[in-house]
Amino acid sequence: MKNIKVLGIDLAKNVFQLHGTDAKGKCVLKKRLNREKLIEFMAQLPPCLVGIEACGGSHYWARTFIKMGHNVKMMAPQFVKPYIQSNKNDKNDAAGINEAVTRPNMKFVPIKQIEQQDVLLVHRCRELAVKQRTALANQIRGLLLEYGVIIPQGVKQIKHLPEILDNNKSKLTEKAFTAFIGLHEQFKKYDDQVNGYDKEIARQANQDVRCKEIQKIKGIGPITASAMVATIGDVSVFKNGREVSAWLGLVPKQHSSANKIRLGGISKRGDRYLRTLLIHGGRTVVNRCDKKTDKLNMWVANKKNRCGKNKAAVAVANKNARVIWAILKTGEAYRNQDATNI
Repeated sequence: MKNIKVLGIDLAKNVFQLHGTDAKGKCVLKKRLNREKLIEFMAQLPPCLVGIEACGGSHYWARTFIKMGHNVKMMAPQFVKPYIQSNKNDKNDAAGINEAVTRPNMKFVPIKQIEQQDVLLVHRCRELAVKQRTALANQIRGLLLEYGVIIPQGVKQIKHLPEILDNNKSKLTEKAFTAFIGLHEQFKKYDDQVNGYDKEIARQANQDVRCKEIQKIKGIGPITASAMVATIGDVSVFKNGREVSAWLGLVPKQHSSANKIRLGGISKRGDRYLRTLLIHGGRTVVNRCDKKTDKLNMWVANKKNRCGKNKAAVAVANKNARVIWAILKTGEAYRNQDATNI
């Protein structure tokens, strides 16, 4: 155990495969442990470089190993895959992780602190409640259609369901009326949950100086600011704002060769939730840019006229992601930048 300098761990729920190498890269350990034995083994192991893949529970294990004095590096699975030799199994996966973590140009995933996960937990709960509310609203609208009752699109229309049912009693049976009232009560519970999560996120964002500063950016609200700060965490992992944009999938896919540059649509890599929030925020800026004459809105209007609304919204999202990185990196207050130089 004293000779182990680099340790690759293939994480799972109950069984973990370890692959350790010495300072020269020679394999000195191949071991398979359960959860309890892994904690005991890592506590006795002298501090070393530990490589793991980003997966379910990886942030918990990273924090646990760091407390034991180890230097933990987390990597995206797609970056580890090229280092896995022969067939895929736990032993080869652990060996590939061990090899990948030592590469000088490897890109690592920021390790989230427990406070970050608490914030993101509220976001995930809100996201689930929004999906359930939308699904139920669509279900109600579809069922009413079978009775000849038409409701305009939009979740807000479902809030007036009791009035709609009263106005269409002649088309509904007593059983159907009672069933729809029950569905409306269920809808109100989901709607109250979403509103509660919105208030909690806004409260947390207003208590964080970084979130308050980020909210000054056009197209950024408390939900986006809170999610960005909690997800990025250690901003030093990114060399510049462009890496943040690429990490969020807001840059074009590239398939170039020799002198032929081929750029496609955005790559859509990384966190879909963050990318969605940023692009929706970008759309609000694009929709309101025509009536304003400041440099940023003139730049957005020019993008919209040349490329269309969707590409302009992505461009605004890309810009906002880079500005957020700059604020988190420098700690400076937000200031309007000359958008024409971007």
